[in-house]
Amino acid sequence: MSKNITLRPAQERDIDFILRVNEENVEVLSPMDEAKLRKFMDTAAMVWVAEVDSVPAGFIVTLREGLDYYKSENYLWFSRNYPEILYIDRIVIDAPFRGIGIGRKFYEAVFEQAAGQGIEHVTCEIDTIPYNEPSLNFHKVMGFREVGEQFIRGGTIKVSLQEAPVKLG
Repeated sequence: MSKNITLRPAQERDIDFILRVNEENVEVLSPMDEAKLRKFMDTAAMVWVAEVDSVPAGFIVTLREGLDYYKSENYLWFSRNYPEILYIDRIVIDAPFRGIGIGRKFYEAVFEQAAGQGIEHVTCEIDTIPYNEPSLNFHKVMGFREVGEQFIRGGTIKVSLQEAPVKLG
């Protein structure tokens, strides 16, 4: 039975859901409290929620370059190295909804938004210490390639900095 997946901008009613699934997956994300989420909702390129049959199932946050308030080491690396980006800060699919195509649908929306705004690069990072093979494989299929790497959080995590070209026009 196929699931009806829809994407939409996050709304006030989504805050508790987003904070819960972020916290449940914080080992592969950075922490996010309500104040940070609200700042994202005001300034991010995308804070979107996926719904499956009208039930919240995942969320994504993307950012443009040049947000002075955001100090993520990876975001800053891309902001220094690319004149324009659409940076995927985080994507989380709630555990019961994994493996049904939500991630791909989110990424298709990200590429569509980047193309519509004339942005040539979608960027993200993937943990390599600890090794995140499923994410690395997914990103390869989606057209990403490594453009750098760095240790973050005091040297405890190593990330692959990834970029995918956007088909414009």
